[in-house]
Amino acid sequence: MPALVLLGAQWGDEGKGKATDLLGGSVDYVVRYQGGNNAGHTVVVGDQKYALHLLPSGILTPECTPVIGNGVVVDPSVLLSELSGLNERGVDTSKLLISGNAHIITPYNVTVDKVTERFLGKRKIGTTGRGIGPTYADKINRVGIRVQDLYDESILTQKVEAALDVKNQLLTKLYNRRAIAVDQVVEELLVYADKLAPYVTDTILVLNQALENDKVVLFEGGQGTLLDIDHGTYPFVTSSNPTAGGACTGAGVGPTKISRVIGILKAYTTRVGAGPFPTELFDEDGEALRRIGRERGVTTGRDRRCGWFDAVIARYATRVNGLTDFFLTKLDVLTGWEQIPVCVAYEIDGKRVEELPYSQSDFHHAKPVYETLPGWSEDITKAKSFSDLPKNAQNYVKALEDMSGAPISAIGVGPGRDETIEINSFI
Repeated sequence: MPALVLLGAQWGDEGKGKATDLLGGSVDYVVRYQGGNNAGHTVVVGDQKYALHLLPSGILTPECTPVIGNGVVVDPSVLLSELSGLNERGVDTSKLLISGNAHIITPYNVTVDKVTERFLGKRKIGTTGRGIGPTYADKINRVGIRVQDLYDESILTQKVEAALDVKNQLLTKLYNRRAIAVDQVVEELLVYADKLAPYVTDTILVLNQALENDKVVLFEGGQGTLLDIDHGTYPFVTSSNPTAGGACTGAGVGPTKISRVIGILKAYTTRVGAGPFPTELFDEDGEALRRIGRERGVTTGRDRRCGWFDAVIARYATRVNGLTDFFLTKLDVLTGWEQIPVCVAYEIDGKRVEELPYSQSDFHHAKPVYETLPGWSEDITKAKSFSDLPKNAQNYVKALEDMSGAPISAIGVGPGRDETIEINSFI
C-alpha cells in the first residue's frame, strides 16, 4: 500500500489541511514530520471550522491515527491546549502518537527567539516568535531537550544546564535580560510528563510496521517548499525541511517506501513574513485576493502578502520534491477577474530566466514576466467534476498544469471538505 507525502509547493498556507483532511478517510496514519506550532491548517467539516497548529489534520478523522514524528518540535503547553480544545468540541484525540525523539520547545527557546528578532531590528527574519528556530538550533548543537527526557529527571536537568550555560551568557551580557534558572525550567517541563505519557511511543517502529502490514500512511508537511532551510529563499525560511526528503528523516521511513509526492498549489501565490516575492501585488488586485481569499495566517494572525501565480516556483517545487501530482486550491477566489496574469518567467538584469535562480541576489532582483489568461465570472463552488467548470477556468487549470510540470489531480473550489473536484485518485 502507498506511503504518500503531501507538502506545500509555494511559501506555505496553500491549503494543506484541506487536502490532508480530504485524504484522511482513505489513510490509516497521518504524520506531521517537521515544523512546530509556527504552521497552521484550517479544516472545514460541515459547518464546523477547525484551526490546527501542531496536530496532524488526521486528528479530525476517527478512522485515522495521527502521529507527531521525530522531526517535529513540540511546545507541550500548546499541544495540550490544542488537544483540550478539540476534546471540548467532541473530537476524540486518544489515538494520537508522539515520537519520544521529537524535541521540546522550552521556555528559554521562546525567550531567545523573541529577543533575537527584536535585536535584529530591520534585519529580522520575520519568525513567529514561538521558539522554533532556537529549538532546531539546540537540536543541531546537541543541547536539545527531547520528549523522552521528561521521563528521566536527572538527564533532563543535565541537558537544561548544558543549554542554559551559553544561553544565559547571551541573555545577560548581550540582550541585558535576566538569567533563567535551571530548576525553574526543569520543574515546568516535568509538569507535562504525565499528561503526555499516554501518547509517547516509538513512532518510527509503529510507522514502518504499519507499512509492512499494508497500511496507508500520509506524511504531512508544514510550511512550504520555498521555506525549506536548504532549498528555500534562505535566509527567509523556516528551520526545518518541509520538502519531500524531510518526510524520511522526520518520520524515520526510508525513501524507497514513498510511492507518491503531492504538492499543494494555491491558484495564486501568498507569503507570510519577510523575504523576496516576485509576483507580490501592492494594488487593489492584491487587496482583493487578500480579502476574498481570507488570507490571514491561521497561527500567526498576520495578513499574508498576495500575488499572482508563479509558475517558476511551481516548476522548482516539482523538481526538488519529485512531485507526482498537484492539488490546486482556492480556484474559486479568482472568480470575477476578466484577465488573470500568470508569471511564466523572470527578468533579471535584462535577461529572461525561466528557472529559479540559485543566487539569492538574483532572486531578490527578479521581475515577473507575465502571460495573461482570460478569467471567468461563473460561480464554481458547486462544481463536482472538471467538466462542470467554466471553459476559461478549465483552460486556466490546464495552463498551470503545463507550466508546473506535474498533473493537477484535484482542485479546491471552496473551503468545505466536499468542495473539491477529484480528477485522479491519489490512492
